[in-house]
Amino acid sequence: MSNRFQTKQIQDLDAQHHLHPFSDHQSLRAGQNVRVIVKGEGPYVIDSEGHRILDGMAGLWTTNIGYGNKELAQAAYDQMVELPFYNTFFKTTHPPVVALSRKLAEIAPAHINQVFFGSSGSESNDTAIRLIRHYWALKGEPKRRIIISRKNAYHGSTIAAGSMGGMSHVHQHSYPVYEGFRHVMDPYWYGDSFPGETPEAFGLRAARAIDEEILRCGPENVAAFAGEPVQGAGGVKIAPSTYWPEVQRIVDKYGILLLADEVITGFGRVGTWFASEFYGIRPNLITFAKAATSGYIPLSGVLVDDKIVEALMSTDDDFNHGYTFSGHPVACAVALKNLEIMERDRLVPKVKETTGPALAKLFARFKDHPLVGEVRTVGMLGAIELVADKKTRKRFDDPGRVGLICRDHFFREGFIMRAVYDTMVCAPPLTWTDAQFEEAGAVIQKALDQTLADVSGELAA
Repeated sequence: MSNRFQTKQIQDLDAQHHLHPFSDHQSLRAGQNVRVIVKGEGPYVIDSEGHRILDGMAGLWTTNIGYGNKELAQAAYDQMVELPFYNTFFKTTHPPVVALSRKLAEIAPAHINQVFFGSSGSESNDTAIRLIRHYWALKGEPKRRIIISRKNAYHGSTIAAGSMGGMSHVHQHSYPVYEGFRHVMDPYWYGDSFPGETPEAFGLRAARAIDEEILRCGPENVAAFAGEPVQGAGGVKIAPSTYWPEVQRIVDKYGILLLADEVITGFGRVGTWFASEFYGIRPNLITFAKAATSGYIPLSGVLVDDKIVEALMSTDDDFNHGYTFSGHPVACAVALKNLEIMERDRLVPKVKETTGPALAKLFARFKDHPLVGEVRTVGMLGAIELVADKKTRKRFDDPGRVGLICRDHFFREGFIMRAVYDTMVCAPPLTWTDAQFEEAGAVIQKALDQTLADVSGELAA
C-alpha cells in the first residue's frame, strides 16, 4: 500500500491545493498530519500506510451498508452508460428519479408522498426553509417567516441552513446570521438539567421552551419548528421520552409546520426507516441525505407532506427553486440499489433487534470508567461523555481539549470515533457483526485508559 501511495507526497500536494471543510488551515498545514485514506472494505478504511481502521463513524454518519459494495458500483456504471445525466427542469423527468420518488413515498410516513431532490443536507434544509415560507405566503399568511430551532442544532453550513442551526461557530462566519430564526434550549438532560430533575421533567421543560418562544415571537409570525430527532453533530443528544410528544402537541396547538432534519437519522439509523416514526411525530417535511446512497454518490432531498403539495398546486406560479443536479439519474439509481440491499439484508429491523441493542450493551460496559460521566445510545448512534468529576458532572477546562486527546488515541488504536468537544460519538455502519463490536470494545477500553493516564492529574479526587 505504501509503495503505491506516497504519503508525504500526497500530504504536500494536499497542503498546496486543498482547502478542507471545518478546519484550522494554519495548524493543519503546519503539522502536515492529514490522514490519507485510500480504500474502504466493509466496515473498515485503509490508509496510505496500510493501517486497517474500524470506522465507527460510517464516514460521516453515512455509509450505512459499508464500503466497497460492488452492487452499488455496478448500479452507478449501468446508469452512466444508459443516461449519465439529464436535468429535471422544463417539464422533464427520467426513470430513475421517478422510481426513487415512488420508493421514498413507500417508506415515508403515510401523509408524505412527494420529494424534492438536491445533493447535500445543507441544500435540502435550504429548500425546506424556502418551502416553509412559500407555503405560508400561498396560504395568505406571509408574516409567518420565523423558524424556531435549537441551540447546538446542526442543519448544514450554507448561510440559510447554518443560520437555522444553532451552532455559534457556524454563525460566526455567516456575516451576518440571516434574520428569521430563533433558537431555544436543546433537550440535553445530562448537561442542562437542574439538580434532582428527572429526565421526564426535563424533557417537558425543554419542549415547553418552544411554546414560550412562539409566544415571544407572536404565533402569527411563526412558520415552523425545525429539529433533528437526535442531535448528531451536537453530540448525539437523545431527548427524554417526554420531549417529542410534547413538541408535537405544541406545533399542533399553534398550527405551525414541523421540519424533521433526518440527514443523520434517516434510513435505518435508529431502527426504523425514519426516526420520525421511532419517536411518533408527524413532520410536514423530512430532510435527508448521507445514507440515502450510503454516501457512494451525493444525493439529498426533502420529503414533503400532502398539504404543502396541495398549496403548491393551488397556484399556476412557478416555485422558483432548484438545482442542476436535482434528481441526478446516477445518484437516484445508486439510492434505489442501496435501499434494495438494505431491505434484502434486513438492515433496518436488525438495528432494532440486534445491532442497536449490541451497541447499547457495549457502551454500558464503560459507564463506570473514571473518565466517563454518561453513556447513551439509540439504535446505531452512541455517545460517551468525558468529565473531570463524575459526581458533579464538572467538565474539563478548555472544552474539547480532552476529546481531541481521546480521539487521537482511538485512531492510533485502529478505531474511528469523533470528538464533539469532550463527547466521543459513534455512528457505525449498520452492517457490524459480533466481531466488530468485540474489536470496538477492546479499543474503547484502551483509548479511555490512555486518555485517563494523560489527564489523571485533572480529575476530582
